[in-house]
Amino acid sequence: QVQLTESGGGLVQTGDSLRLSCTASHLTFGGGSMAWFRQAPGKERAFVAGIPGNGDTYYADSVKGRFTISRDIAKNSLFLQMNSLKPEDTAAYYCATSHVTYYSILLASKEQSYLYWGQGTQVTVSS
Repeated sequence: QVQLTESGGGLVQTGDSLRLSCTASHLTFGGGSMAWFRQAPGKERAFVAGIPGNGDTYYADSVKGRFTISRDIAKNSLFLQMNSLKPEDTAAYYCATSHVTYYSILLASKEQSYLYWGQGTQVTVSS
């Protein structure tokens, strides 16, 4: 059974950095698309960053210049480096993956584009 496991969340202060990791079991990263989403209390889950199989990267406007998505195929892992964190970044962060390579942010940013999801890791940024 495919399983995605996120880690690296925590409680930090405004301006701090965190690095989230997502490791897959029974699934090989490499082809397809991978992404990070987040869900703040009382809000819908929202796209944060995506990396299609061709190596391009996509970001939500709210995190551009502060967050960096990357992957390590050899370690079957996906990462999200988050710098200059703000209180509005507080949310549960989820990794997701699909067998399909999405070449546009329009498709890469939709929840429905992804088949497999992790359980989430909480990020809390205090002011």
